[in-house]
Amino acid sequence: MITPLPAQQEPDRPRLCFVIGPIGDSYAVNGSPEREAYEHHLEVFEEMIAPACQKFGIDAVRADRIDAAGDINEQICRYILHSDLVVADISGGNPNVMYELGLRHLTGKPTIHIGEAGQLPFDIASIRTIQYTRARSQLAKARRGIEGALEAGIRDGFELLTPARMMRAIEPVRRDGADEDADEDGDDTPGLLDDFVAIEEGLDEMMEQLATITRAIETVGALTQQSNIEVLDLTQANAPASARHAAVARFADALRTPTEEMRTAAMDFAGRMARLDSGVKRALGFVEATPYEKRDEREAEFLEQLILLDESVRTELSHVTVFDAALGKMALMSRHLRKPVKDMSTSVKVMASAITCMGTWADQARSLTHRNTV
Repeated sequence: MITPLPAQQEPDRPRLCFVIGPIGDSYAVNGSPEREAYEHHLEVFEEMIAPACQKFGIDAVRADRIDAAGDINEQICRYILHSDLVVADISGGNPNVMYELGLRHLTGKPTIHIGEAGQLPFDIASIRTIQYTRARSQLAKARRGIEGALEAGIRDGFELLTPARMMRAIEPVRRDGADEDADEDGDDTPGLLDDFVAIEEGLDEMMEQLATITRAIETVGALTQQSNIEVLDLTQANAPASARHAAVARFADALRTPTEEMRTAAMDFAGRMARLDSGVKRALGFVEATPYEKRDEREAEFLEQLILLDESVRTELSHVTVFDAALGKMALMSRHLRKPVKDMSTSVKVMASAITCMGTWADQARSLTHRNTV
């Protein structure tokens, strides 16, 4: 049985590693490309990744080994966003893997890249990748490379990759004179006021992403209605099946733009949530440690804001959930619709998974508010 995601871990000591990469098909015919891919990547997991993680007391999990009941796409998103560590096999530049990797990069959390020599995507060639070949001796060598990366990361901290630096506005090289702004002890850790300002700005940006997703859903709804009318007219006119098929293909093509808008907004939303989480928790911890009589209006407003935000987002989420359920029926219409439907459904699940943070914040805010009224 797979260990469930922990609520909170020591930041410098990862305990759960999620592995993303090609999986193949274990039920495919022996000798088929899908079956060979399954056997190869299973060997990579069992001979390289899992033993390297086990050496440091880290549980390694693959998507096909998640035993818990539930929607597998949503579970994968949760593991990508919340796992202490991710090992990504980027061999061949699999589109699903690259999407999942992009989502992980937005969180800024530790990620180790591996890939088969000669099969690395050119567009991320600048990112350090532990390469391997299919020879067993080379798998052992790559395993030692993963062990070295884990040891260094646990000892010195995992360095943010370029995408995370960009999203967090962190510069690789310190600007001249930057030390002049630091205090005498060199401690530039954000204070409570800094956290409040960052949280307010982050929440505003996050709500903009929610609005973008809502607009995209409305666009999809309008396009769906137009397509239904067109198909109905063709049916009543006894048009051939090929005409109806062409109409559905046009509908699928029209879905590309709102689907991409949803995907981009969902990734941004999840990334912002991951970055906001530590600041919100730090601010809540400060409020909890402050006696009620010493709290000011800003702290009370902060708690109220978290509660109202959660209630508002839950309402939006209920509408999105209805939309996601309707997507399942849409996918049955034609093969042309399967990809946009899958992409939209994944975006919805990414957003829904990220929103769970808000519920945790609001629960603690309610607890702090209730505690002071009894």
